[in-house]
Amino acid sequence: FSREWAAAHFSFHQPRSDLAYGLETGQGGTRAILAAVQAHIITYLLFTRETESTHLERLYRLGQGEQGQALATALAETLWAAGGGGRAVVCLITAPVTTMSPEGYRASSFTERIRLFEFSEKAAAQGFISDHINSFKGKGSHGVILFLYSLLFSRTLER
Repeated sequence: FSREWAAAHFSFHQPRSDLAYGLETGQGGTRAILAAVQAHIITYLLFTRETESTHLERLYRLGQGEQGQALATALAETLWAAGGGGRAVVCLITAPVTTMSPEGYRASSFTERIRLFEFSEKAAAQGFISDHINSFKGKGSHGVILFLYSLLFSRTLER
């Protein structure tokens, strides 16, 4: 992955601002993934989340916790749909691996650290993502790459 991809993570605009509902995007290839997740975030905020605010107020009166919940819901919804409605796989980074790479293979020190967590219930996947939301939105977390891997494993390579 390029530096741009490695640095990409899910980051909202400032809480309680006019763009509090919006993900910040950089240049390049990660924007397509961010745009797809953004669509799910807006859908959740406008039509799913229970609140007394009007439609427009639902978007810009978000605090940091609400942003995290919206992101967790959007990621879980997308992974659940990719899994055909019967499973979701969430990929997270674990501690560094200290094994030797086979000859002719260059270890990336990233892929080797990915651990898969499989869920057969959407609510369980959403709760897990919510508990580990900083793995997707923290600076230096490789959040977009982790989500891309999660999509691939949720969808399965056969499908």
